[in-house]
Parts: sequence; C-alpha cells; structure tokens
Amino acid sequence: MFKSARIKLTAWYLLIIMVISLCFSVVIYKMLTFELDRFERMQRSRIERRLPDNFFFIDQDLIRETKNRLKMTLFLINITILGTSAVAGYFLAGRTLRPISEMVNEQNRFISDSSHELRTPLTSLKTEIEVGLKDGKLTLAEAKKLLESNLEEVNNLQKLSDGLIKLTQYQKGHNGLAIEKISLLEVVSEAAGKVSKLSKVKSITIENRVKDFKVDAEKQSIIELFIILLDNAIKYSHENTKIFLEAKKTDGMVEVMVKDQGVGIEEKDIPHLFDRFYRADKSRTKSDVQGYGLGLSIAKQIVDKHRGTILVKSKLGEGTTFTIRLPINIRRTKVSFASAFSQVLPI
Repeated sequence: MFKSARIKLTAWYLLIIMVISLCFSVVIYKMLTFELDRFERMQRSRIERRLPDNFFFIDQDLIRETKNRLKMTLFLINITILGTSAVAGYFLAGRTLRPISEMVNEQNRFISDSSHELRTPLTSLKTEIEVGLKDGKLTLAEAKKLLESNLEEVNNLQKLSDGLIKLTQYQKGHNGLAIEKISLLEVVSEAAGKVSKLSKVKSITIENRVKDFKVDAEKQSIIELFIILLDNAIKYSHENTKIFLEAKKTDGMVEVMVKDQGVGIEEKDIPHLFDRFYRADKSRTKSDVQGYGLGLSIAKQIVDKHRGTILVKSKLGEGTTFTIRLPINIRRTKVSFASAFSQVLPI
C-alpha cells in the first residue's frame, strides 16, 4: 500500500516540478528570443544607416541556429531536472510517508497486542463459566468460588483496559493541564504511601532519601510515574530487601533514582523495557508476577511529556536502578498531558 502511495506521491511531485520548470523554460525562451530579435533589428537599423540601401548583411542562419541551440539547451535542462526530481521526489515521498507508515504499523501492533492480552482473561473467564454450567452437581460453595475467580478475571480486564486508555491518552497528548511548581519530596512520599501495602506483604523497606526539591510538573502524572516505578521494584524484589529513593540537582535538572535489590534485568532486555506489553519473562518472572507490561510504557510517556529522560541500569541478581531526569523549570505554558487521575492504579 505504501509503496504504491510513494510512487503516486513521487509522480505528483514530478508533475508539479515539471509544470513549473516548463513554464520557466517557456518564459526564458521567449525572453531570449525577444532579445535576439531585438538585436537583429538593431543591427539591421545600424547597417541600413551606414551602407547603401541595396547592401546589408545579417546572418539569419546564425540566429536560427542560436534559437535552436537555445531550445536544445532548455530541453536538456528540463530532462536533467526531470531525472533529478524523480530521485529527490521518491526520497522525499518516502520521508513524507514514513511517519504515517510508522503510525499505521504502531496501530496494527497495538490492536494485535491488545487482542492477545485480552484473549487470555476472556478465555479463562469463558472456560470457567462453561465448566460451571455443565456441572450439574455444582454446590453453593463451588459456585461462590467460581464467581470469585470470575471476578478476579474481570478485575484483570478492567486493569488492562484502564492501562490501555491511560497509555493512549498520553500518546495522543490531549487534555492539556497547566504546569505547577510541586514538591518532589511530597509526590514521592505520596507514591510510596500508595504502594506501602504491597511492600509490607514482602517485608520490603522503602528508604526515601529525596530532598524537598521544587520542580515544574503536573502533580498527578508525576505521582503516577513513581507509583509505577515503585510497584515495578516491589514486584521484582526479594523479600526482606530495600528500595532506595534518592535525588539530586544537576545542570538545571532534578535527577531521581529508584534502586531495588531485586532479580535484575538481562542486558538484551533493557532496550525493550519501555515497549508496550513487553515483559522480560526469562529474567524477571521466576516468581508469580502479575501485570501486562504497560506500566513502564506509561512511565516513559509521562517523562517524555515533561521533557525529561529515563534510563535503566541493571545487573542480574543484584538489582535495577531507574534514573529519571526532569527539568526544574519548564516554560509556563500549557503542556499536553493525559487527563487527571482521580485514582491511581498501578498496571
């Protein structure tokens, strides 16, 4: 589809360029031939004044040859323009269509990935219901257990759909919110509080060493960012370990580090961590870890919206460190963010 579109776009480029080129060529030819004719008339007038009436000489063949050479020169110039424009137009058409192609491919991957992730809980839900309906001796206790399992799958579907909506909102960049001056310590402490129950289950201690730096940011999305990173750290940390939160100022930026003592990440998986639905299963899911691989994708979108960066360093068996760099001062204009979150749910 895009190959034929590229050829058509190239043809339109060529048509426009050649129409302009031919128009210029006609104008140039008319101007030059006009000058030649004027030169001929001036020479004729001068000769007639200096020589007898029956004697003057103007080389008409030379003038005709000059006009023909002019035509040939303009023709060759247009052929050269045509060839050069064909190559340049094909290249520019490719550059023009590339973002559209990438967007379509991204949409196709999004649909494919979403369908794949939705299929698992739906299949489980359908199977449990079908088995329960076919069981003529189903007791009240068994029915209650079946409903609890179904509710769990429904919650998983809701969490997945919420994550997809959230990610889509960030990617679209709609619903602009005003940037405000926020306390980094306050938002990090609030995020740590929201994941405290999860950390207590695994007896994990969160050591918050973040200083009270002030940064320009959208508060709710930054809270969401640290909830995602802390939730991720807790999931992949061993019991009775620590998670460290540290921050420092550098070059007009605030650098925040979230460091765990977990299972770590293989080097080959690090470049894909922020891809949608990506989970480094071989190195990170030796324990039962739930999730759909959307959290870090959302985190990356949040950081990008704040014109910052997020980096990952990890070593298998020793832990992982996420480093977020956010600008201290952002120009006070409306910046596109996802709509505000009334509730923050980790993905």
